[in-house]
Amino acid sequence: MNRGVSFQTAPMTPAVKWLLIINVAIWFLLQVMVEGFAKIPITPYLALYPGKVLFNFEIWQLFTYMFVHSLQVTHILFNMLMLWFFGAELEQRWGTKFFLTYYFASGIGAAILYCVGVWGWALATGSETGLIVPVVGASGAIFGLLLAQGIIFGERIVYFFMLFPMKNKWFVALMGLVQFASMMTSGVTGGEVAYLAHLGGIAAGFITLQIKAWFVRQDFKKKAKNKGRNLRLVVDNEKKNDKPPKYWN
Repeated sequence: MNRGVSFQTAPMTPAVKWLLIINVAIWFLLQVMVEGFAKIPITPYLALYPGKVLFNFEIWQLFTYMFVHSLQVTHILFNMLMLWFFGAELEQRWGTKFFLTYYFASGIGAAILYCVGVWGWALATGSETGLIVPVVGASGAIFGLLLAQGIIFGERIVYFFMLFPMKNKWFVALMGLVQFASMMTSGVTGGEVAYLAHLGGIAAGFITLQIKAWFVRQDFKKKAKNKGRNLRLVVDNEKKNDKPPKYWN
């Protein structure tokens, strides 16, 4: 999806580095070696099955699905490249703690919204396909990172398909529109791509940023209030002069 975008050289930050290592290790050691060659099932326990989450309460899948991918090399390759390109700069700006909070909130939120959407689709249409088809990959969390890039670095110019310059915020909006249009043409459960999970990552990322902004505003108001309480008016009435009273903080 992002092969047409031009990026600046991204740093390698601590959380992004460990996320890359963990994702690649799980894919190669567990999925390729243990599952692919030894034929010991791994993915069925870690992938996101909406039906299992909703009815069997296998809620760990809301988290673990982000660390398993399809056996196609291109799937994990592009996901990890996007994690690096989009995530490293955000971690530098936010710090590791909030970056990880945002990353997992986007990924888990994408899974929750996907499960709810598939459940609603099943109730409306009677089709239970989406409830039993697994979802794998870090794309939900990565679309959350994409949204943050569009908001924070919205004026930055990127080159769509290496040819067309556009502001980052419009590129992100375009990618969101493409995901929505793709979902509408392929159904809520999609084909091989879970477009609803991508949109869920964008929505979850937006909600997370709004919650962070609320806490920042509350902290600012609290500090301003405390600062106002410490503001004292000192007036020297003993000395007769024309100087105005002084305010001390």
